[in-house]
Order: sequence, then C-alpha cells, then structure tokens
Amino acid sequence: MNHKITKIRRKMMTELDKDRYEHTLGVMYTAASLAMRYDEDIEKALIAGLLHDCAKCLSGDTKIKLCKKYHLNVSEVEKENPSLLHAKLGAFLAAKKYHIKDKDIINAIASHTTGCPHMSLLDKIIYIADYIEPGRKELPNMAEVRKLAFTDIDACLYRILKDSLEYLTGMNVPIDPMTEKTYLYYKSKREEKEEQYG
Repeated sequence: MNHKITKIRRKMMTELDKDRYEHTLGVMYTAASLAMRYDEDIEKALIAGLLHDCAKCLSGDTKIKLCKKYHLNVSEVEKENPSLLHAKLGAFLAAKKYHIKDKDIINAIASHTTGCPHMSLLDKIIYIADYIEPGRKELPNMAEVRKLAFTDIDACLYRILKDSLEYLTGMNVPIDPMTEKTYLYYKSKREEKEEQYG
C-alpha cells in the first residue's frame, strides 16, 4: 500500500475509536473491491473509504463549532442531530487536515451518508461500501444488497436508499431532506429506464 495511505491510516487509528476504525478499514477494502469491479481508480476508492468517517468521532458540539468556524452551513435538522454533519465536515477536514486535493474524493466523502442526485461512480462506491462492508450489522435484505453491489451498482444504490428511508421512517428519527431528494431522483431515473425498455 502506498505511503500516503499508510500515513492517513496511522492518523485514523488515533482519531477514531476501535469500532469505528474497524468499520473504516472494512469500507476502505470494500470500496477498493467495488472499484476493481467497476473500473474506478482504486487509490481514490481506498483514500475516500479511509477518510469517509474522519469527523465521525467528534462530539456533537465540536461538529457544530467547527462548522461555524469554517462557515459550513448547518440546517435545523443538523442542529437537532449533529451526527448528520460528519459527512460535510469530514469532506472539509479531508482537504484541510489531510491535504486531499482531489475533488472526486472530497465529493464522495461529502455525499456518503445521504447520497445526492447525479452521483459519480466513486460517490456510489463509497456510499454502498459504507452500507455493505463485512462488519456492518445485518440490516434487512443485506445478502441481496451485497450481491447487487457487484452485479448492478445503480439497482443497489436505489435499493439502499429505499431500505434506508423505510428503516428511518420506522424508527421515527429525523431524516435528512437530501436522502429523500436522492431517493426520488433515482426512483424517477428507474421509472424512465423501465418505460424506455418496457
């Protein structure tokens, strides 16, 4: 593994708690496997996977403080539930603290929890790897979702968005509007495709 990745990995070990670090390695390797499958840049997938949760273990107050300090927008939903901030803050810290200049990596970190319309291949890979990595607790339909990840990445993305929304609605927790927006965008894309091909 190259020197840059080893260096970031050592830093992550001190920044994250043990479980989060294990999860991060799982995401990193799963992202690399998906990158191999879909012909994406493997190094980008490794770095984005390694840094996707770099802001996760900061306290809620610290997340809000840092967002204010760096003029990152904090919505009402995020104020109530600061854990939702870790993706946008993580993307910012990846650039500032870990000196990542690659926009593709930064965007993939920024969209890894809610997704966003018009996701790039790397965005999809990090979003999916975060959900399916081997250490993840078994969520409904996990075996099917894992299989889909390596056969049809778009169908897999849609399935995760749909399952996540159903799960969050059932749990009665605040849902980031971007998750809903992403789901509706990919739902309409699917419907268009179905109409086109019957």
